[in-house]
Amino acid sequence: MAKTPNKLKARLPRGFVDRSAADIRATDEMIGKIREVYEHYGFDPVETPLFEYTDCLGKFLPDTDRPNAGVFSVQDDDEQWMSLRYDLTAPLARHVAENINEIQLPYRTYRAGYVFRNEKPGPGRFRQFMQFDADSIGAPGVQADAEMCMMFADTLDALGLKGQYIIRVNNRKVLDGVMEAIGLGGDENAETRLTVLRAIDKLDKFGTEGVKLLLGEGRKDESGDFTKGAGLNADQIEKVLFFVSITSYAESAEALAELVAGSENGRSGVAELNDIRALVESAGYGEDRIKIDPSVVRGLEYYTGPVYEAELTFDVTNEKGEKVVFGSVGGGGRYDGLIKRFTGRDVPATGFSIGVSRLMTALKNLGKLSSSSEVQEPVLVTVMDGDIEALGRYQKMTQTLRAAGIRAEMYQGNWKKFGNQLKYADRRNCPLAIIQGSDERAAGEIQIKDLIEGKRLSGEITDNVTWRESRPAQHSVKEAELVATVRQLLDQQAEDTRRQNGDN
Repeated sequence: MAKTPNKLKARLPRGFVDRSAADIRATDEMIGKIREVYEHYGFDPVETPLFEYTDCLGKFLPDTDRPNAGVFSVQDDDEQWMSLRYDLTAPLARHVAENINEIQLPYRTYRAGYVFRNEKPGPGRFRQFMQFDADSIGAPGVQADAEMCMMFADTLDALGLKGQYIIRVNNRKVLDGVMEAIGLGGDENAETRLTVLRAIDKLDKFGTEGVKLLLGEGRKDESGDFTKGAGLNADQIEKVLFFVSITSYAESAEALAELVAGSENGRSGVAELNDIRALVESAGYGEDRIKIDPSVVRGLEYYTGPVYEAELTFDVTNEKGEKVVFGSVGGGGRYDGLIKRFTGRDVPATGFSIGVSRLMTALKNLGKLSSSSEVQEPVLVTVMDGDIEALGRYQKMTQTLRAAGIRAEMYQGNWKKFGNQLKYADRRNCPLAIIQGSDERAAGEIQIKDLIEGKRLSGEITDNVTWRESRPAQHSVKEAELVATVRQLLDQQAEDTRRQNGDN
């Protein structure tokens, strides 16, 4: 007896997701609105490949036999390591460096695409996700950073989030100045500075008192686990907490300037923050949209100047049932040193990245995509006869509808079981069914069934005779009137939907 072969098990890789038609359309709609804002600002698209040589990604150099710390890597035929891109910024830096003599600077560009993280997946943490970036390369002045913040704000407005976000702005140089002011400048204090940075990043989670412990000897959590602190003294801690606890920059700017007065970095950073504030205010962006906020520290070790983050300010319920602020949906800043790795010379750059999936989740929470992302299902041309001549007629009807801009399809299953065609139309939520049997053909007519109006179709309708006798919400028209009647019925359905939504 022959052994039955084992069936291959269908399984989705951990940390990856299949995307539905509704999800894809909602994403396309959102990206279209973002792209429109970027284009309006004079930015142009560019696309880089999913793979880059691993050393070009910078953070993950191939210093082992197989580089896999955070990136997915393979070797090509000449044994060079390539990795799936980790973000969209490093590939852009490579592209600019490689084409620096042909690119017109400042180079204002945007791109959307998937990035990949070879990290342990978890709730809301995926190994593949989409980002949408915008960057200005070759513009050294803070006016470029200010414009990025304004474009970020306009993008969120265009997505229907007006009044529900804040663009928060800080500066790496200011933090460096604070570190120098408390005696933590120089390479010998790099590890301590990193510990301080990590402590500040916990401000939202642990509050001022928790951060104070992490800046000092350390903090013990509820489980008893102890996190060693930065070991700062009371005076150092007070100055750091003053910096990150500023709620009104207008009231604290002078005190901050005094704190970093002995640091060239610090003085420069404060001046840049003041300039950004003046520029955005001149353009009509108040603190309710773009705000100087020294508590923004995420990613500061990567950036060289201004850094900005978009936070959505409305409440959502988390998995514990608690009301929390939705939080960050993207951020960026100035990264003047990245392209220098390739060119050996300074090329100023600033930009930001939007987390597409996270932003889409926010829009769904607010009901901003629920109706506009819906696409009308196709009109179904049913098949009453399967010979080639008849199929040609049905196909012609379908093409006629498509040529008129109407989404349509001809039934491709077993045409002999007419009830299956109706069940298919019902499951597909088709708005209309086009029917032409031999009698209709002889009379030069077509039956158009309004499936929305006659939603109670019985699965027992199995032949054309029964169908004709029931005739629920059915219209008989001349063949020449097909397109006009279909359009009229679809318009009526759309109006009914609008009226229902208005009533609700």
